[in-house]
Amino acid sequence: MSKPMNFVMISPHFPTNFETFAHRLHEKGFRTLGIADAPYEELSQGLRDHLTEYYRVDNMEDYDQVYRAVAYFAHKYGKIDRIESHNEYWLELDARLRTDFNVFGYKNDDMLAIKTKAQMKEIFRSIGLKVAAGQVFHSDEEARKLAKELKFPVIIKPNSGVGASDTYKIKSADELEDFFTYKTEGVDYIMEEFIDGDIITFDGLADHAGNIVFYSGLEYSDAVLSMIDSNDDMFFYVPREFSPVMVEMGKKCVQAFKVRERFFHFEFFRVRATGEIIPLEVNCRPPGGSTIDMWNYANDFDVFAEYANIVRDNTFEADIKHPYFCIYIARKEGKDYKNSIDDIWRAYGDQVISVQSIPGVFAKIMGKEGVLARTETIDEMRELIAYCHEKN
Repeated sequence: MSKPMNFVMISPHFPTNFETFAHRLHEKGFRTLGIADAPYEELSQGLRDHLTEYYRVDNMEDYDQVYRAVAYFAHKYGKIDRIESHNEYWLELDARLRTDFNVFGYKNDDMLAIKTKAQMKEIFRSIGLKVAAGQVFHSDEEARKLAKELKFPVIIKPNSGVGASDTYKIKSADELEDFFTYKTEGVDYIMEEFIDGDIITFDGLADHAGNIVFYSGLEYSDAVLSMIDSNDDMFFYVPREFSPVMVEMGKKCVQAFKVRERFFHFEFFRVRATGEIIPLEVNCRPPGGSTIDMWNYANDFDVFAEYANIVRDNTFEADIKHPYFCIYIARKEGKDYKNSIDDIWRAYGDQVISVQSIPGVFAKIMGKEGVLARTETIDEMRELIAYCHEKN
């Protein structure tokens, strides 16, 4: 780089493991310019050491304050080259700032396609992909009529939303009437046919021109909704092999949704009866939780550094061969596990990477503790899962 690129990082301290973006960008010569509402003293030392400058606002939801912060950086350092949070919550804020400061990346006009599930369906159809039947409803009566057409069970979720929050499997007309009493006012909901399948993902990073330079994915022990309802033991993992059909679908989606110099996290159904793969939704950001770290452990590379390479000069240097399965195994509170964490370390210490404590709000799904590990074979992985979940 002839001169440093100015990279504005929205909320660079959250989630904690995303702080590494600031580390790698700074190490590769970027000016890393952080904006958030956290007091500077509360930022980790590592983040403080790798931010060129930090601008604290009182309220991240107040656009004028965030706009003024970016304007300050532009006045001090010159044209802003990138604005990014890597966070679903700030996707629209990022786009609004990019629009106002004419910065490369998604702008306001792109948001409808990547934020609303109804528009995603239209784009999936336009590239020849089959989708689950369903549509947005605007009244209780419209919902009743739609449920008759789709037949119970149906899935209801916000048209614009993140993850499994505010998502319901409705099995009968009575349950639908109950839903009307607790639905969130002012939210547009979409109703879809229920597909008996497993959710699998196709995730990765695209370069400046929209070419996929790295891909991975996730497989889950069960659907997230089922895990919430039943409180079953849960695990998810990064596999070593990926369906060629899903890879081709993923490539089409990257082009259709104009993914440029960004991470992506695409969700698909794999129908249990037939194995057919059906697109569910796109997320134009990295997967949440520890997944981005799991990519590193599964592939022995540094995805944060490779992202910085892509932004700086559109190069990707790692040689990806998918040598390991990487797995997260949840250990839930109140379950009578036979083997302690110490037992797990003693028995599988060469495969265990770390044991994480999960904060209360996420513990219902992710467990009170999470065992992160990697194995070379699927049999080794299954043996480790069984040991971690064995009960007295």
